[in-house]
Amino acid sequence: MTNPLYDRLFGKHKGKASVFLQQPDGSTMTHNEFLELASQYAHTLVQLGLQPDDCLAVQIAKSPQALAVYAACAQAGVVFLPLNTAYTADEVSYFVEDSLAKVLLCDEKQAGALQPVADACGAILKTLNEDGSGEFSVLAQAMPTAFDTVPREEDDLASFLYTSGTTGRSKGAMLTHGNLLSNSQALADEWRFTEQDVLLHALPIFHTHGLFVATNVSLTAGSKIIFLPKFDLDIMLDLMPQATVMMGVPTFYTRLLSDPRFTKELAQPMRLFISGSAPLLADTHVEFEERTGHRILERYGMTETNMNTSNPYDGERRAGTVGLPLPGTEVKITDMDTGETLPQGEIGQIEVRGPNVFKGYWQMPEKTAEELREDGFFITGDLGLIDQDGYVHIVGRNKDLIISGGYNIYPKELELLLDEEEGVLESAVIGVPHADFGETVVAVLIAKPGVTLDLESIEKNIAQALARFKQPKKFVVIEELPRNTMGKVQKNLLRDQFGHLFAA
Repeated sequence: MTNPLYDRLFGKHKGKASVFLQQPDGSTMTHNEFLELASQYAHTLVQLGLQPDDCLAVQIAKSPQALAVYAACAQAGVVFLPLNTAYTADEVSYFVEDSLAKVLLCDEKQAGALQPVADACGAILKTLNEDGSGEFSVLAQAMPTAFDTVPREEDDLASFLYTSGTTGRSKGAMLTHGNLLSNSQALADEWRFTEQDVLLHALPIFHTHGLFVATNVSLTAGSKIIFLPKFDLDIMLDLMPQATVMMGVPTFYTRLLSDPRFTKELAQPMRLFISGSAPLLADTHVEFEERTGHRILERYGMTETNMNTSNPYDGERRAGTVGLPLPGTEVKITDMDTGETLPQGEIGQIEVRGPNVFKGYWQMPEKTAEELREDGFFITGDLGLIDQDGYVHIVGRNKDLIISGGYNIYPKELELLLDEEEGVLESAVIGVPHADFGETVVAVLIAKPGVTLDLESIEKNIAQALARFKQPKKFVVIEELPRNTMGKVQKNLLRDQFGHLFAA
């Protein structure tokens, strides 16, 4: 038997002396060196008691070692659960408990806060730091550099990625070997990736964009990756002449454009700039093309499906659209009430079907049944239309999801916390336009009668409870929330009222 994900992404590079990862300081790791490290890690996972289909949760900084943990999980048949490094211990606790993770890897700086979490969940806690040191590494150093790859099927689970709903309870999307492989191959073909490419990679790897798109596509093609720990404008500008492709969120592109050093000459060696995770403003499209001569390629995906559509590599890249369905992926627009397919050009809910679509939500059969139809179509929660040329336009969301800097923020999670604050009668959290982040968070508060809210105290409490990217950039107090005749808060009116707060 074979192991689809490991064999076709990682194993095929065994013995290769070609550079796989290059770090900002110029140090490199070859494909073979990476695979030997991953094999040592796979042995370590087994030694810690992990068996095929068990879950490993990781909250570790981006590094070659962190990426090797992903490869080790694929080789050992372990389900990989990457967690946002900004999550607090309280947030991590839910994911570890719900996923039934047997082992939790974290930076040693977080070990004190996360040890009680691991203990409460019956998980083993080990450390792995950004520089590659830590307890996990010490164990791995004594292990062989070859590992007998565990057989897997395409329908076996490869990863959990958690995505929240407006109810506030996070859902674990179950992604299979086949899901990840089909998407990486489709994207490598569509974007013309080859082993001659060099990807400038500044995305996080706890998110599908940086891990299952950027990294997997590079592995599929055998490309080299300039592997940056995070987006740093100076480093990006310094290393761009060595790259051929860049993937980023809109924030990356607005920050590049803000610097006069980013010129047409600097971008000349590049063949492709790709943007996703949030909508790119039309002004950014225009300014980028005028500055560099390059037209940014936008695509559309989500946690449950990876990528669904892409603007064409060779054809017209239309600003304001997310392009055409990828080969093998079907996209249709349906009526939200009846589920019937709507005529071309009409707005409805976007549904997708294909080998990229996830297996369902972990331990949530009812939620899976609500969103994943029996015929395989997944109801994305996005609203859109398909124009006469087949391009998909996203016009909104039928949930109040906020996407800020490429990260998903779910208002209900914040509202539940805000409503518990002293003096708060009720709250509504909205996303408003922001030139840098696409959208940012505004908390609208209603005080209890006769109470003056202490906004400084509320802001401090929220900062302690939530990751920084989720925290409101502005708190405003009004007398009452606008509601319709059924009593539902009309957030569209709040967005109209406060949409100017971060206007340039």
